[in-house]
Amino acid sequence: MDEIKKLIIKYRGAIIGGLIALLILLLKLYLLVMWVAILILGIFLGNYVQNNKEMVKEKLKYYIDKL
Repeated sequence: MDEIKKLIIKYRGAIIGGLIALLILLLKLYLLVMWVAILILGIFLGNYVQNNKEMVKEKLKYYIDKL
């Protein structure tokens, strides 16, 4: 019994992480997490393009000319 207690104490972070992952999969919350991640990525990309308009235009023009 003491060995099981030590094992649980040693790996409690992994056990909690596994339970949370199982809960996310069972409740299909991974779709929500994926949508939020895509939304945040879009926000950062839009902000980057807005702050670096000229550089982005030059890179896009270069890649279009290359095609």
